[in-house]
Amino acid sequence: MSILEQLQINNKQIPEHYLKMSTEELEDRAFNIKNKLGKRLFIPGHHYQKDEVIQFSDTTGDSLKLAQVAAENKEAEYIVFCGVHFMAETADILTTKQQKVYLPDMRAGCSMADMADIYQTDRAWGKLQQLFGDTIIPLTYVNSTAAIKAFVGENGGATVTSSNAEKMVSWAFTQKERLLFLPDQHLGRNTAFQLGIPLENMAIWNPITNELEYEGSLEKIQVILWKGHCSVHENFTVNNVAEVREQFPEMKIIVHPECRHEVVQLADYAGSTNYIIERIQNAPPNTSFAIGTEMNLVKRIIKEHKDKHIISLNQNMCPCLTMNRIDLPHFVWCLESLETGFESNQIIVEEPAASNARLALDRMLTI
Repeated sequence: MSILEQLQINNKQIPEHYLKMSTEELEDRAFNIKNKLGKRLFIPGHHYQKDEVIQFSDTTGDSLKLAQVAAENKEAEYIVFCGVHFMAETADILTTKQQKVYLPDMRAGCSMADMADIYQTDRAWGKLQQLFGDTIIPLTYVNSTAAIKAFVGENGGATVTSSNAEKMVSWAFTQKERLLFLPDQHLGRNTAFQLGIPLENMAIWNPITNELEYEGSLEKIQVILWKGHCSVHENFTVNNVAEVREQFPEMKIIVHPECRHEVVQLADYAGSTNYIIERIQNAPPNTSFAIGTEMNLVKRIIKEHKDKHIISLNQNMCPCLTMNRIDLPHFVWCLESLETGFESNQIIVEEPAASNARLALDRMLTI
């Protein structure tokens, strides 16, 4: 390896020759290193990843499942996480000190997670304590940074997933009168509404203006929703639903709860990524679905279920841009860096953030 390539690794910049390789050469190199490292290497692949990368994954799933499976795999020294930054952080929090977690491209972030940074959250918490006193418990979606998970853990709260959000919100109300839900307002709103909390009892915290957006008596507020969202799921609209209903009257609409409240209310089904996958898997042949979630996954579902008529709820939807940062060149670069000893893009969550974040995760897993 040249000095220039070593410098590029240290600066987390992919050496240019990887970008010029053919798909065949990249795939050959990936299979070769995977075979060489054997059980020392573990590759979790998120559902939203490109097929060119997901073909090498040892397991696929949502972010928390992948982190848990990585933690259970004690034989793996190297965990190359094909997802985004917060997912790799969670894997590092849950795995042992002897295991190392890598992200093939450090630019693979999450716009939703980035909508709540720790400085904004600390500032908001101070102001909310002034307004409501010690009556609030924080919950954070696992789609958040390690710093936010640590904040929640330190303040008695827990993480939630889209699968267990109702259970976790119900638990939160056994602890305090109110909850602060970070960072996705739509999942928080849809979950609370499903549990019977009226929309008029929900306020929005705007981290940009550092203000509570609410009209009415503060005493009525039960849920404070952080003003964040998924840039993919927020793009499914009421008009998309209306178009599908008009064009395909028999088609069932199934969406992720990160979608807007009005879209979820108009859909036939709403649930986590795993819920969507399993609902379609278990549906009889010749049924039809419009899916409101990330396009890479929708295309994969279409490919796997040729006996069903499946479309995206929004035909003009693009894949998650940050998820798509993980491509074959970056993936192979990461693997070859491990093989040569010049390890690139290791994800490390330092103490005490790791311990506090683990508290938030463990509370959820215990419940």
